[in-house]
Amino acid sequence: MNAWVVEAGDVCWLRADVALAAAARREAGQLARGICLPAETVGRMELCVTEMATNLLKHAHDGSLALRVARGGGRVAVECLSLDNGPGIQDLAGAMRDGTSGTGTLGIGLGAIGRLADAFGVHSLPGRGTVVFARFWTDTPSLSPIPEPAAAVLAPPPAPAAGLGGVVSGGLTRPISGEQVCGDTWAIRAVGDEGRNGSLMMMCDGLGHGPLAARVADRAREAFRESRHTSPVAVLEDVHRHLRGTRGAAAAIALVDVARGRVELAGAGNITAAVVTDDTRVGLLSMPGIVGAHMPRPRMFETPWPPGAVLVLHSDGLSDRWKPADFPGLFGQDPAMIAGQLLNQMAVRRDDAGIAVAVHRGP
Repeated sequence: MNAWVVEAGDVCWLRADVALAAAARREAGQLARGICLPAETVGRMELCVTEMATNLLKHAHDGSLALRVARGGGRVAVECLSLDNGPGIQDLAGAMRDGTSGTGTLGIGLGAIGRLADAFGVHSLPGRGTVVFARFWTDTPSLSPIPEPAAAVLAPPPAPAAGLGGVVSGGLTRPISGEQVCGDTWAIRAVGDEGRNGSLMMMCDGLGHGPLAARVADRAREAFRESRHTSPVAVLEDVHRHLRGTRGAAAAIALVDVARGRVELAGAGNITAAVVTDDTRVGLLSMPGIVGAHMPRPRMFETPWPPGAVLVLHSDGLSDRWKPADFPGLFGQDPAMIAGQLLNQMAVRRDDAGIAVAVHRGP
């Protein structure tokens, strides 16, 4: 098994209700202790998720918290995302100042959350919604102050996520309402020496919902992890063979080639793939078919991937009718926050939702 793997894990989703703060502290604490975070770090995290929860209850029309264990590059962390659908933060610079609490209760505010967390970000779309992101590593350097935000919709870019060479990556999944497990999954693994040559990325949507779809997704992730190929076509064929006898899936495999500045993609089924900058979006095609069942001979498509570009793969649990201009300032952020805001704004409520993001930070 390749040690340099970043992949989807279980996500604890908590909807905004009167018990949210207590539930968030409990679930975050359990995740933290499960990966042996120090007691001092657990305390910082519990304070942060409590502030996130009370902000949601006080100010948001509706929202939720997503908590997950993130692994990659030999490191482990707990990621906390607060997502809401409005009204947004009109004065983000003011909200980041010390002593400014979003609720008037804890009095710690977003700026203090930024100092308590090992990585932090906030992206707000006035009238549409806000994502607040905090990550707590098991092995972290000393904390540093968070500078003032550069614009009304954007906090400063957070520290990089789990990195694979010049690529940093992340993602998020959410099951359809009423299910506990998600049939969508994603994974990213290094190519070359610790990812210096780039990375391979998979997005998979197991057909249907619930445990059977999740089982397909797990098998696809296993096949992707164990494949020794670097060609997207060859890796997709490996996944196809591994999924035979199952209900099948839509899946796409992308190769991010840092040295050549290219992205290559092979896919079958309804997976959206796009290389994005602040003002451009270039799509890559996925062919009709079902991986594990009726998959045609794979074809490969490619496009440039310059420094600063973002590769987004998502299932049809998100509408593909989005463009970069709809999300000013988002695509310079941490991949987990990019994934969170796109899912927050574009998720289709009647389906599982899954999204994976890779960012080219450049030399």
